[in-house]
Amino acid sequence: MENPQPRQVERERMVRDQILSRGVTDSRVIQAMRIVPRHLFVPETEGEQAYEDHPLPIGFEQTISQPYIVAFMTEALRLQPHERVLEIGTGSGYQAAILSQLVNTVFSIEIVEPLAEGAKDTIQKLGVLNLVVRAGDGYQGWPEEAPFDAIILTAAPEHIPQPLLDQLAVGGRVILPLGKTVQHLMILKRTPGGWQKEELLPVSFVPMTGRA
Repeated sequence: MENPQPRQVERERMVRDQILSRGVTDSRVIQAMRIVPRHLFVPETEGEQAYEDHPLPIGFEQTISQPYIVAFMTEALRLQPHERVLEIGTGSGYQAAILSQLVNTVFSIEIVEPLAEGAKDTIQKLGVLNLVVRAGDGYQGWPEEAPFDAIILTAAPEHIPQPLLDQLAVGGRVILPLGKTVQHLMILKRTPGGWQKEELLPVSFVPMTGRA
């Protein structure tokens, strides 16, 4: 993705005030947040607030996450350039676009078809070639492309869908908001001997729908 100049000053301020100041240090994540034009992933009615420190509505009772949370979750996965990532909950496509700057391939599933189509359009306009979006219920994952090195959920299930755990490679990581009324951001790592689980911080995400 070429560095789009419009609103670059706002992105720099977002990175400085919302991301660096809160302890995100991964230089590749920081650069991705500087490059990807968040204002293109929000409705025109929300455009003026695109770089503010909070989530924004994107229609269909869905939201684009707060920039800090996008950066925090991305950094927590410790992504490597050769890896393949599955995202559940494309939304407007912003988180997927950030991931596409860091890894070989991103696969993203969105249950709301108009959002999936909108994300595809935005990603195509930006010339992102290593990101594939499809409409569908993310509960089942994307078995024909498994295994994945990392899986990220941007909507909160009450329990972790087993098909997603099954599609994670050994050494892989999954990060997700977990819970109904009270949610916590969790990260799990699949090791040869089982699962390592860590609770990161309290969060508030839209609930995962479909089978979940």
